[in-house]
Amino acid sequence: MIWNFTKMHGAGNDFVVLDGVRQSIELTPDRVRALADRHRGVGADQILLVEDPLHPDADFRYRIFNADGGEVEHCGNGARCFVRFVHEQGLSRRNPLRAEIATGLIVLHEADDGQVSVDMGRTAFAPADLAFDPAGLETRACGGDTLYRLDLPPEAGEAWCSLVAISNPHAVVQVDDADAHPVARIGPAIESHPRFAQRVNAGFMQVIDRHHIRLRVYERGAGETLACGTGACAAAVAGIRRGLLDSPVRVDTRGGVLRIEWDGQVLRMQGPATTVFHGRIDIDALVASF
Repeated sequence: MIWNFTKMHGAGNDFVVLDGVRQSIELTPDRVRALADRHRGVGADQILLVEDPLHPDADFRYRIFNADGGEVEHCGNGARCFVRFVHEQGLSRRNPLRAEIATGLIVLHEADDGQVSVDMGRTAFAPADLAFDPAGLETRACGGDTLYRLDLPPEAGEAWCSLVAISNPHAVVQVDDADAHPVARIGPAIESHPRFAQRVNAGFMQVIDRHHIRLRVYERGAGETLACGTGACAAAVAGIRRGLLDSPVRVDTRGGVLRIEWDGQVLRMQGPATTVFHGRIDIDALVASF
């Protein structure tokens, strides 16, 4: 079976985008892993699928699959690429667009300057919203936030985390130097910590000033990526709740710059979306080669 695809990225967070409206697409874990493989497939952090909506108020359904084959609830950088893809492919001229994700609807708008903004939907902070078990953990108040102390393996130490759910779960840790922080060692220990029943995205935030942070994110099911849109939102929200930041917040990632606004209710992210190339692939032959 031959599939048409588009390779895109948002601030370095890269995607294979599939049109499930005009072609028949069935994504299995094996197919996702094969497409995402950087040596034998196309290569991507996530696979994005555009489909006809199930929700009556949505223009399209937006589905996200991590490189490990699992489907996840949301991807902010992917959402920007999603709306750019829909417009470039002529699937719709609507602007803004309403996209259906696993947890509800999000609104996406493409500006004349090429930037894309996304109304990210609901934020939540209760442990249950992240499938997190806080029983017996040491906590401390930080501004309007509650930090949880996670014991990690000896080589990783400990981490004081803010909990933020933006459709998918994030644990945000403040660090002195994001570039120097041992994310490759500590990220996996937080991501797969047994307190998180569904695993978690681990963010490492360095505060530059009240409107500026640097961020690295070790993503659930993908590892460290050059940028993570929901992770940038989670870090900005956590910093505001801790009393360290004010909206809007510039978030410097290794792949580019994002702008986050949060007034305590509406959460909005703005950033780039770039088309890299278009291609065709025999998905069955690709999977058989593994």
